[in-house]
Amino acid sequence: MSNERTPLITSGVCGLAVTACGAESDATPESGSGTPSKDPRKLNTFFGVMVPTILSMFSIVLFLRTGFVVGHAGLLQGLLMLIVAYTIISLTILSICAISTNGAIQGGGAYYMISRSLGPEFGGSIGLMFFLAKVCACGEYVLGLVEAILDVFGSDPESPVSSGVRVLPQGYWYTVLYSSVVLLLCLLVCLVGAHIYSRTAFVILLVVTVSLLSIFISSVAVKPQDIFITHHGPGNQTVHYNASYTGFNATTLRNNLGSGYTLDYSTNSVMSFATVFAVMFTSCTGIMAGANMSGELKTPSVSIPKGTIIAVFYTFTVYVLLFLLVSATCDRTLLIQDYGFLQKINLWPPFVTIGIYCASLSAAMCAMIGASRILHALALDQLFGLPLAPAAITSSSGNPWMAVLYTWGLAQCVVFAGQLNAVASLVTVFYLLAYAAVDLACLALEWASAPNFRPTFQLFSWHTCLLGILSCLVMMFVINPVYSSGSIVLLLLLLLFLHFRSPTSSWGYISQALIFHQVRKYLLMLDVRKDHVKFWRPQVLLMVANPRSSCQLILFVNQLKKGGLFVLGHVQLGDLDTLPSDPVQQQYNFWLSLVDKLGVKAFVDLTLSPSVRQGTQHLLRITGLGGMKPNTLVLGFYDSCTPEDFFLQDTAFCDSSMGRGAEGEYNFGVDLPSLQAHFPPVRHVESPRWLSPEEYVGIISDAIKMSKNVCLARYFFQLEGEGKDSKVDGSERTIDVWPLNLLQPGSRDYEDVCSLFLLQMACVLNMSNKWRHARMRIFLNVETESNDQGWVVNEETFRELLRKLRIRASIKIVPWDTVVQHHIQPDEEPSGALSEDFLSAVNCMLMEHSSQAAVRFLYLPRPPAHHSQSQQYLAQVEAVTNSLGPTLLIHGVTPVTYTDL
Repeated sequence: MSNERTPLITSGVCGLAVTACGAESDATPESGSGTPSKDPRKLNTFFGVMVPTILSMFSIVLFLRTGFVVGHAGLLQGLLMLIVAYTIISLTILSICAISTNGAIQGGGAYYMISRSLGPEFGGSIGLMFFLAKVCACGEYVLGLVEAILDVFGSDPESPVSSGVRVLPQGYWYTVLYSSVVLLLCLLVCLVGAHIYSRTAFVILLVVTVSLLSIFISSVAVKPQDIFITHHGPGNQTVHYNASYTGFNATTLRNNLGSGYTLDYSTNSVMSFATVFAVMFTSCTGIMAGANMSGELKTPSVSIPKGTIIAVFYTFTVYVLLFLLVSATCDRTLLIQDYGFLQKINLWPPFVTIGIYCASLSAAMCAMIGASRILHALALDQLFGLPLAPAAITSSSGNPWMAVLYTWGLAQCVVFAGQLNAVASLVTVFYLLAYAAVDLACLALEWASAPNFRPTFQLFSWHTCLLGILSCLVMMFVINPVYSSGSIVLLLLLLLFLHFRSPTSSWGYISQALIFHQVRKYLLMLDVRKDHVKFWRPQVLLMVANPRSSCQLILFVNQLKKGGLFVLGHVQLGDLDTLPSDPVQQQYNFWLSLVDKLGVKAFVDLTLSPSVRQGTQHLLRITGLGGMKPNTLVLGFYDSCTPEDFFLQDTAFCDSSMGRGAEGEYNFGVDLPSLQAHFPPVRHVESPRWLSPEEYVGIISDAIKMSKNVCLARYFFQLEGEGKDSKVDGSERTIDVWPLNLLQPGSRDYEDVCSLFLLQMACVLNMSNKWRHARMRIFLNVETESNDQGWVVNEETFRELLRKLRIRASIKIVPWDTVVQHHIQPDEEPSGALSEDFLSAVNCMLMEHSSQAAVRFLYLPRPPAHHSQSQQYLAQVEAVTNSLGPTLLIHGVTPVTYTDL
């Protein structure tokens, strides 16, 4: 089985494929210098999942935005927001747990899960969106840290001279400068490696826990006090507020129950439920911090679900307790006008200060590491070609340092926003979209009912997945419709880009499983007993001996199928009893690659049989399923013409650069040289045939006995303009139809089943793309010199028939009295014999009237009942069509026309 890190076939915009160092399924890729990498899987559940997840979910909201949420929304709406947010992430966590326990997970976390579940188009686009979300979150956490630093060390807005520790100047550009310094510190830590961060993260978690304990202890130990708050107002004015810390007080709690949305002093904009929820939801964006470390976990399928669920339960409990505490001890003015109030009501303010710095810094580093891992996985898969190729480079220890540099550069752009609340909505929308994609991946796996989807985590269903998707999408548009619409448009553009590049992978496509599931269901609903003639369409089985000489016919039949079934059939001569294995199974990839190369919408069905006739019988009986089975057999003509090699004429088959691609690309095991070598050279004139005339005519007879329509195609190697790149629209083409049985002049019935079938097939061709503007001509053969003038009535009857059938065609009257004179009556010659003069005269008549036609439709007489007349039958048909050009001889047995509604 192919490696899970098999790169993708690249083409289109980023056509230059850069081969990154491959990654084995149990190791990270080699470094750019070629040094073998060490095994990076060192982290357990606690250090690898719980610690980073808890720190990411605490981040800035815990210390800097708890009062903001409760102050504006009130306790009741704040708890509602918390419940809604945690419900959304809980539904997503169920999906994460299901996917992560269904197989081995490599580096890339959420991206790896989505791409291996939904395929490269969805995986690549959602992966890049999730990377951008992580980058924005990293910038947001840095801005929050700088806000906390300035709250302690920033210069007093009322005092022009710095005093004490408040020495840092404030302003937009100073904020950007401080943020850049903090980002540089994060970069240095992340360049050292994720294992260093994971060890320091535990120490940070201990510090944050101590800070939390100090907050809860301070709520009891600190006495009520008044707090004086100063802000810069509009027009460089200074605004003063008097706020109070009351301790546990029922009146304070009652006053903080309801909402009180007002002006946010950091952005000077009025808050609402949506804007406050957007800020609060950033506390929930860390649920994949552990999943993003999947490349460093010892047992990711065990650690990710266990650690994530414990971390989410712990953080939810802490947030609920903290919301209750601040709403019962602080008045609304303090909560709204001072985001750092927890420092001022603490027994020892540095406890909270250190906790804020540690939580924000660790969240920023976690986001940077997670984003770099996602980008590294994207680069390894070569989804976006050259632009992301350097991100695949790693150090000797497996650290993707180039991906870290990419992330740092983009996060540096985010900090130019200047304020935490300014980017909160964008971060939340990106994360909600990524969470919806994870739920979609799990939903698709569940709906596909694939037997190999057997996650050890069972606490989920398609209902939870669907509810998770809907809740994410609804909250996206509640928070910010503009950002939501823009992110979805960006996602669609990325989807189109990846689809345009046509990536092909060995990961397995969930779309294939879903298609199979739906097709099976609808095939069962397609009841053959409910077939009706007015909905008839050709469903063609085209027998191909060697595609080298049949490509033009394959392309033509692709136009003739009119949205119906099209199957390429081939019989491999042999007996399975004498062979060690079935040789047919190994040929399917070559035939399917041929179908891709020609650009036709066809299936392939191959069989092994002692004879071509018996094999064709097998295919006619077993090809297709239910109501999708061939009703028409198309055969190449049996004559002595030397076949031409189409592979030598078409540049797609001659150019050795086509289909070769970059080294290591996945092409289903078939490149162009292999495709050319698989199909043997065309038959020479002196080469023995695999098929006798008797067997060939027997195939026609068998098909008619099985109620299949039969078409014999001759001279189609002369047909041009059928390729997928051809611009032919048919405006200069002519389709000629001869609905009379020309080998039986006594038959004057233009309305028998075979003649009407022939008209229908010509009409179907005239409706296809490359024949839409072609002119159709119908030739009526009449004996004008006979005393019987019934042909005039027949002509009018036929015109009326065409009108009822809505067939647009010109009718040409062809007198053929001189041709009929050569016809030998049955009592003068053996049964079925026709004179050479008659056959030659018929051929001359066809040449005279249809020599310029692009294709001709002729009536194919029923084959003789006895095989001794097979050669005579073939000789007659060959003589009539000699040197005509592309001709389709048709014998129809199916009623296909309908004049009523």
